Amino acid sequence: MAKVAFLVHDKFEDSEMKNPYDAIKEAGHEAVIIGLEKNSEIKGKNGTTYKIDEAVKNVSGKDFDALVLPGGGSPEGLRNNDDVVHFTKEINGENKTIAGICHGPQIMISADILQGKSSTCFPGIRDDVKLAGANYEDKEVVVSSNLITSRTPDDEPAFIREILNKL
Repeated sequence: MAKVAFLVHDKFEDSEMKNPYDAIKEAGHEAVIIGLEKNSEIKGKNGTTYKIDEAVKNVSGKDFDALVLPGGGSPEGLRNNDDVVHFTKEINGENKTIAGICHGPQIMISADILQGKSSTCFPGIRDDVKLAGANYEDKEVVVSSNLITSRTPDDEPAFIREILNKL
């Protein structure tokens, strides 16, 4: 059983959080919601709410097998936080799976982990991904070393499939 961190903040894309979270739990893995403040409630763009299990400042990448970065407005609210960047770099440094969908790769950009990798993302941040040194591919899912990326909610089945394959 793997322990998977979901790094999320307000204005997340509801299905990009709910569907991978539910699939990982249904597959028998542990899913932990990480945010800026433990026990706070976060709300998605369409009203879905979750309670933060752990504050990012109090967790270590060594304690997790994978990291999922849902999209929507959540990554923008997290990417400039030093603890978020450190946690993401720590997971990457151990070559553990990091999966970002939609705007999720914004956190990968801020953590400077896309250089030389292949990636996809929400079309509106394509140039940012390229400027971060990634080889942009317009596909439903791209797996490059330990990174998994997808574009939009339409790509969730492929995104979830690849996460489960890595676990």
